[in-house]
Amino acid sequence: MHEILHSLSSSARVLDLGCDRRSFDAACTAARVIRVDREIHFRDANELMVQADARRLPFADHSITTIVSNHSLEHFDDLDGALAEIRRVISQQGSLYVAVPDASTFCDKLYRWLSKGGGHVNAFTSPDAVVQRIELVTGLPHVATTILYTSLSFLHQSNSPRPRPRRLLLLGGGREWSLFLFAWLSRLLDRRFGTRLSVYGWAFYFGTLPDGMNTAAQVNVCLKCGSGNPSALLRQNPMAGLVRQYNCPQCGTRNPFSDIGDN
Repeated sequence: MHEILHSLSSSARVLDLGCDRRSFDAACTAARVIRVDREIHFRDANELMVQADARRLPFADHSITTIVSNHSLEHFDDLDGALAEIRRVISQQGSLYVAVPDASTFCDKLYRWLSKGGGHVNAFTSPDAVVQRIELVTGLPHVATTILYTSLSFLHQSNSPRPRPRRLLLLGGGREWSLFLFAWLSRLLDRRFGTRLSVYGWAFYFGTLPDGMNTAAQVNVCLKCGSGNPSALLRQNPMAGLVRQYNCPQCGTRNPFSDIGDN
């Protein structure tokens, strides 16, 4: 997603669709960022916030350069209606980034158990089916699919909702030691036994992407800020201890290192 955003010029317009409290920092792109959600949970004088339904977007035809739908499609009551609006407003040479959870994974089941459903009305279990549906309705060609890995960062004490669900106490209360243990153990089991404990979903890329864009999966996901980092980059820094570790380049948090899924 960020490579697409970095490549855009100041004349481009980016739609952060179903953004909640932001899907990305506007500082990562020169383009004009428009945040859209059915309910507005924050106000920022420096941000353009639009309250609208995804099925009725208040934008002219083909006026949006890039659309980011970061964990929003699973919440849309009328999925095809929202996809049809994406088709209408996106430019003919535009790009679409979509990230959704895999409803069959441990992570998504855990999320829905903790949040009593979490507002998910669409359960995606097949990446091919997601691609076919988006291509059919939007008319945008599929370019790449990337597996998304998790560190359960949404449970971290600095990220979890307030008040915290009581059920979270059964999982260490969102403390870093418990998330570190999960990240290390899940990747160990995935490597040795072929499980999918560390997987939570997919990222899909449609339309026109920047030349040479890297869509490889990033298995090292920070347990605090949730940012993914390439294994090759992290190997450049020393990793000491019984468990290979790295400091997150974005927030400095200590994480277990893994190279499963490396391309």
